[in-house]
Amino acid sequence: MTTQPHTSGVERERMAGDQPRSQRSDWNLWGPYLSERQWGTVREDYSADGEAWGYLSHDRARATAYRWGEDGLAGFSDIEQRLCLGLALWNGRDPILKERPFGLTGAEANHGEDVKDYWWYLDAVPSHAWNRWRYHYPQGAFPYEDLRAENGRRGKHDPEYELLDTGAFDEDRYWIVEVHYAKANPTDLLMTIQVTNAGPDPETLHVLPSAWFRNTWSWSPGAPRPELAATGETSVRVSHPSLGELELLAAPGPDGSAPELLFCENETNLQGLYGVAGSTPYPKDGINDHVVTGASTVDPAQRGTKCAAWYRVEVAPGATAEIRLRLRPAGSGADSAAALGPEYEQVFRTRRAEADEFYAELTPAAASPDEAMVMRQAFAGMLWSKQLYYYDVARWLDGDPGQPVPPASRHTGRNSRWRTFNSFDVMSMPDKWEYPWFASWDLAFHCIALAHVDPEFAKDQLLLVCREWFQHPNGALPAYEWDFGDVNPPVQAFAALEVFAIDGGRDLDFLSRIFDKLLVNFTWWVNREDADGSNLFEGGFLGLDNIGPLDRSHLPVGGVLEQSDATGWMAAYALAMTTIAAILNRTGHRPARDLVHKFLEHFAAIRTAMAQQGMWDETDGLFYDRITTPGGGVVPVKVHSMVGIIPMLAVGVIDDQLLERAVAPGKQFAEFLDRQGLRDRESLADAGVLRGDAGRQRLLMGAVGVDQVLRMFSKLFDPDEFLSPYGLRSISAFHRDHPYTLEVEGMRATVDYEPAESTTDMFGGNSNWRGPIWFPLNFLATTAVQRYHRFFGDDLKIEYPTGSGELLALDAVADDLFARLVSIFLVGPDGRRPCFGGVDRLQHDPNWKDNLMFNEYFHGDNGAGLGAAHQTGWTGIVADLIRRRHGSVRSIGDVLRVMGE
Repeated sequence: MTTQPHTSGVERERMAGDQPRSQRSDWNLWGPYLSERQWGTVREDYSADGEAWGYLSHDRARATAYRWGEDGLAGFSDIEQRLCLGLALWNGRDPILKERPFGLTGAEANHGEDVKDYWWYLDAVPSHAWNRWRYHYPQGAFPYEDLRAENGRRGKHDPEYELLDTGAFDEDRYWIVEVHYAKANPTDLLMTIQVTNAGPDPETLHVLPSAWFRNTWSWSPGAPRPELAATGETSVRVSHPSLGELELLAAPGPDGSAPELLFCENETNLQGLYGVAGSTPYPKDGINDHVVTGASTVDPAQRGTKCAAWYRVEVAPGATAEIRLRLRPAGSGADSAAALGPEYEQVFRTRRAEADEFYAELTPAAASPDEAMVMRQAFAGMLWSKQLYYYDVARWLDGDPGQPVPPASRHTGRNSRWRTFNSFDVMSMPDKWEYPWFASWDLAFHCIALAHVDPEFAKDQLLLVCREWFQHPNGALPAYEWDFGDVNPPVQAFAALEVFAIDGGRDLDFLSRIFDKLLVNFTWWVNREDADGSNLFEGGFLGLDNIGPLDRSHLPVGGVLEQSDATGWMAAYALAMTTIAAILNRTGHRPARDLVHKFLEHFAAIRTAMAQQGMWDETDGLFYDRITTPGGGVVPVKVHSMVGIIPMLAVGVIDDQLLERAVAPGKQFAEFLDRQGLRDRESLADAGVLRGDAGRQRLLMGAVGVDQVLRMFSKLFDPDEFLSPYGLRSISAFHRDHPYTLEVEGMRATVDYEPAESTTDMFGGNSNWRGPIWFPLNFLATTAVQRYHRFFGDDLKIEYPTGSGELLALDAVADDLFARLVSIFLVGPDGRRPCFGGVDRLQHDPNWKDNLMFNEYFHGDNGAGLGAAHQTGWTGIVADLIRRRHGSVRSIGDVLRVMGE
C-alpha cells in the first residue's frame, strides 16, 4: 500500500492534489468523474427541434449507448472515462434495474426538471483516496408512473410530489446502501458496498456492481475495441489499449457464495428500440433484461464491454451485509483471497483515518460539531461533483463518420456559433443530475469553496473556462450547455482573487495567466454589451432568471434594456481587474501600471454613467433597470430585487501610492474625482472616503456613493424587505403585498414575492429567483459589507436589523449574515434543520436527519431547501462561510495589507 508517512492529513492530500498537474496526475487517475444523468442533455440530443429531454429519455437511456459520456449510481471512472465503475440494484419487484437516478423532465414536473431518488455525498478527499456515498432504495416497486402522473396533475401553485410522499418508505421498508471507495495506491481501487435492511422483515436485495467501457469504438471507424472477460469464478480481465491490462476482483458474497458474472456490450439495443437488427444479441440493457425477466441477453462466453457481478443478498431486519471488489493492474499484489481480506481492511482503516485527520485540520477550533459535519459534507459534495465534460461542438454539429447526418436545423441552431468549443476536461458541476454541465458563473463560486481543499484544481477550473478551447475567439466566455452564447455575470476576476487569497496569496503565475485572458473578455463586454457606448450595460438574464417581470434575454418589446446589475457587475469587474494588475505590478511579477490606470478609467466611466443617467431612484433607495424605447422614452423597471443591490458590490480601496499614480495622467479618473469635488485630499477626507495617516492613506472606491450605500443598507437589512431569518431574499418581501406591474408599449407584466417555487416557467419552472435565498449574491453582498468595514472600522455603525434600534459595526453585520446562511443547515433550538422544511422523516429519523442536501436555493421565509437538491455547487460555499466566520480564511484585503507592509 502506497501512502505518505509522517505527514499530516492536509499535507498528504496536498501531496496528492496541491501540486503541478504533471506531479499529481497519478492520484487523480480514478475519481467520481461520471455524471448521474447523461440522458436529456444537449450533447446527446440529435433531434431537429432541440428538445433534448424528449430525444433521449430515462426509459431509453438503459438501452442507448451514449455518445459523449456515461452516467451511473456511485460512479467512478478513470480521468478520461474509458473504464467506468458503478452500481445497479434490484429489489425483485421493480420493472427495471436501478442503474441511474430517476427524475422528471421539465415538461413532466410542475416545477421543472426534478430528480426523485434520495442519495447523498457523505465524504471525499481531493485525491479520491477516500469517497463515501449513500442511497436509500425502496423495497417495494419504485413508483415511476405514480410520480409522473401526480406531478403532471399538479400545478405551479402546488408543492412537488416527492418519493417520500408516495409511501415508498412507509414502515421503513427500504434499503440503506453505502458505497465506499478507497485507494491502496494511485492505480489500485477498492470498492465496498454495504447494504442495510431498514425494514421489519427479512428481505433479498440483488446487488450488481458493474464495470463498463465508454463506447469509443462506434463513433470512430477503426478505433480499437476494449474487452472485459471472465478469467475465473470471481475475476474479470480488463483489456484496454491505453489503460493496459487490469483485473477486477469480486469477493464471495456474505453467505460465502460467488457472484454470477454477467456480460453484454455497451451497444444500443437497436432491435428493442427501433425494431431493426443490431450488431449484437447482448446489447447495453442485456444484463437488465436477464436479471429482471430471465432473458438470454447476456453472453454465455462471458466477455463483452459491460459486465456485472450479480449478488443475491439476504439480510435480516436491521442487519448489514458487505460486498467487496478491487480493481488493480493485472498480476499485481497478493492473490484474490488476500487482496480482498486483511490487506483490504487495512487500506480502508488507513484511508478513513486520513480523511478524519484531513478534515479535523480544516475545521476551525471554534466551530461546533454540527458545523464541522456541515462543512465536511459540503466539501464532500463539491469533490463528488467532478465530471468528465466531453463536448466537441464542431463534431456534434457535423456528425460522426458512419453515423446518420444530424438534421440541417442544427447548423443554425443551438451553439452553432461556438464551433471552436472542444472540451474533454474534468470539471466541477453544479449538480450531476439537474445540471450535469458547467455554468461559467456557478463555477466561479465552486472554485472559492474548492480552494480550501484543492487549490490547484480550483485554479485550473477558473483558467479552463478562459482557455482557447472554451473562450470564443471574440472574447466571450461560454455560459452553459443550453446556450453558450447567453451571458453570465463576469465574476471570474473576483473569484480568482478569492482563490488567490485562500491559497495564501502566493501564486502570482496563476493571477497573471487568468488576467491576460480576462483582458480579452472584459474588452468583449465593452464592445458587445454596451449597445450605445453609454457605459450602461445589457447582457440579458445574467443568471438571475425569473427575478423580473420580463425575459431579459429576449425583450418582448422594442428598445434596449439597460441593466443596473450588468452595469454593477462591470464596475466590480473593473475594480477586480485593477486589483489584479496592482498586485502583479507591486510584487514586481510583471509591469502592469498602465493596466491599473486602464481599469480605473473604465471604473470611473461606469460610475459616472450610473450617476448621470438615472438608474438610481432617490425615493426608493435602489437602482433600477430601465427600458429605452424606440421613441426615445425611458421606462424604469421598479422591482425591489437583487438587481438593484448589485452596484453596491463594486467597492474597493486604493492606497496612497496607487492614488497618486492614478490621478497623475489627468485623464478620466482624475476628472471623475473633479466632478465629485474630490480632487484634493482635504475634500476627499471631508467626504469620508479618504482615511489614514499621511503616507498611508486609503481611498474608498465604490460604484455607489456612501450616502447611497447607507440607503441601500436600510433596504437590504429590513426584515419587511430583503432580510430573512436565513439570509437575504432575491426579491423583497415588500412585493408580497405590493406586486409590481410594468406597462410599456402596450405590454403588461407583473412580478410579486414568491418565497418558494416559481409560478412562472419563464426560464423553466425550477429557475426561481422571485424570493428565495440563494448563496452567491448573499456571499457577494456580505463580503462587500466586510470591505466597507475594513475601510471604516468601528467608526461606522448602522441600524441592524432596520427598525430594531440597535446599532452595529459592519463586521458584526457581516458575521450575522453569514450566521443566518449557515443556520439553514444546522439543528436549531427547535431540534430541526431549516433546510429540511416540514419533512418530519428528514428532521428526526436517525437514518435520514444527518444526511444533508445542498439545494440550489432556499425558501425566503423558512429556509427550506428548493430547486436542484444534490450539492448544487454554489451552495457548497457554505463550507467557506463556516471557515471564514471563524477566522480561518484570509480575505484579499488581508493579503493586500500584508503586501503593503
